[in-house]
Amino acid sequence: MKQEEKVVEILKKHQLKLTTIESCTAGAIAARIVDVPGASEVFEQGFVTYSNEAKMRAVKVREEIFEKYGAVSGECAKEMVYGGLLEAKADIAVSATGFAGPSGGWEAPVGTVFIGCGFAKDIQVREYHLNGSRSKVREEAVACAICQLYDYLSEHFEHL
Repeated sequence: MKQEEKVVEILKKHQLKLTTIESCTAGAIAARIVDVPGASEVFEQGFVTYSNEAKMRAVKVREEIFEKYGAVSGECAKEMVYGGLLEAKADIAVSATGFAGPSGGWEAPVGTVFIGCGFAKDIQVREYHLNGSRSKVREEAVACAICQLYDYLSEHFEHL
């Protein structure tokens, strides 16, 4: 069973709604989730917030986050999760922000990706340093996000 299938299974079992908030992955995390039959029971909407303005408008990331930490930061990934949860009225969210390359990298090196995951009161953020072409970095970021989401759900629900 693929990891995204396991994610959907856990979400269904515990009647949880998921939202995604994506920048560098541009909706690819949501696409992997909705490729799973029955995903409509647990996934209603996601956000592709590629620009800072979109992050502020759609999921209420505060401008101060960009000024103090930058868009490619753990703080931004955390705020994306929090805002996505509120705007989508979801139970759990996963976010991704980073530099896929080949240009960029002014805030962090190309291949740096921050993925946030969690509930409003328990958001975990991990930093990844991925290598390869733009498409490879994006593909790996999606895989990391699905894995991180699965780990989070397993840790919080599968022991019950």
